[in-house]
Amino acid sequence: MNRTYKPEMSDAGLSFSKPAIAIDERREPRDIELVGERALTIYVDKQEIVTLMTMGTHPEMLTLGYLKNQGFFDDIHDIQAVQVDWETEAVAVVTRHKHSDFSEAMAQRTVTTGCGQGTVFGRLLEKLKNIRVPESSIKQSTLYGMLDSLRAYNEVYKKAGAVHGCALCSGSTIDFFVEDVGRHNAVDAIAGYMWLNAISGENKIFYTTGRLTSEMVIKVSQMGIPVLLSRSGATQMGLDMARQSGVTLISRAKGKHFLVLNGVENIEFNAL
Repeated sequence: MNRTYKPEMSDAGLSFSKPAIAIDERREPRDIELVGERALTIYVDKQEIVTLMTMGTHPEMLTLGYLKNQGFFDDIHDIQAVQVDWETEAVAVVTRHKHSDFSEAMAQRTVTTGCGQGTVFGRLLEKLKNIRVPESSIKQSTLYGMLDSLRAYNEVYKKAGAVHGCALCSGSTIDFFVEDVGRHNAVDAIAGYMWLNAISGENKIFYTTGRLTSEMVIKVSQMGIPVLLSRSGATQMGLDMARQSGVTLISRAKGKHFLVLNGVENIEFNAL
């Protein structure tokens, strides 16, 4: 996809952690890092949409991805500006249609099981019925290469813990990696990155450290990504959604181990 348009955007990413002192089991002081956590309220044309708890490292991408994944907008050209102001803990989204009413959409939301309680709007469950991700095969050796590449990431988790990480991958190459206090924030930031840069999900792989819940599968399906894997487990509804949309769902992916829950016919087992 070729597209040159991008909305006017601030660049207000925050540092991911803050120094602190803790006392260990020997009663000795230790210098540690704590993950930053800030409230960020999204306003669209001065209408309050939601307040997210986030590390704030990619607030503009998070905002775009949240609005895209929740079904508020489909065309990036509808967004004129995204401006983050941490003094007011708010992000102002200005659209080209400044009199839109989102009250109906706001009334159709369901609280999900994500850390920090993500929300999926009710109409998206209906929309998923018409979504089928592109067919895509993947080699077992590619999965292993990708998992090996991911060892260089998870920077925040290694220093401070308390976060989830998500990655957009092309084969064993990591295209974009995001960590945040909730996995839904990290996936929304990647969705925003893809939307802003007109990146297709076809032939991409999505990795998350968090559970494979219905919310995760719905969002990845909307992004058109055919393969979703995690080092964690899955929920039954997550599996049901993957079967419905055609997502190849892989859990417990770590080292040389993984479990294919859906789409085993899309895996080339070439590294047995």
